Amino acid sequence: MENNKEVIENLNDLVQINNDRIVGYENALKQIEEEEIQEEEVETGLRSLFLSHIDDSRRFKLELAKEVEVLGASPETDTSTSGKLHRAWIDVKTTFTGHSKKSILEECEFGEDAIKKAYETALENEDLPAYLRDILNDQLTVLVEAHDEIKALRDSA
Repeated sequence: MENNKEVIENLNDLVQINNDRIVGYENALKQIEEEEIQEEEVETGLRSLFLSHIDDSRRFKLELAKEVEVLGASPETDTSTSGKLHRAWIDVKTTFTGHSKKSILEECEFGEDAIKKAYETALENEDLPAYLRDILNDQLTVLVEAHDEIKALRDSA
């Protein structure tokens, strides 16, 4: 039973960080609009990319939430405290520095680093059933690709 509780906690942590990722990319979309990044092609490309990452995280959190329910618990519906604190810090920071394409991508990369780390930590749980390990590895593969794409865009900004 204790092993089940730890697995549920790990899955719920991943649900929360996917919620954080969704909110983070929604904020990034607003920042693009507010700053009216002049290069329409860049704005359209970033918008499509951010929307794609939002869709991925929505799909991931639904898949994880279903597994939490199968294990007999209620899935998380909120974002994490650390995610809320980070977004508050970003709001304060941007009040003084504004948003540029590079700063937006830097914050997205920070979020991608955090979600990658959360998945890697969850996968370290030796009690994680093989079928859940497969789900998490599949999701992590998508997240690593997203991280690398955001990092490359940030480096070229």
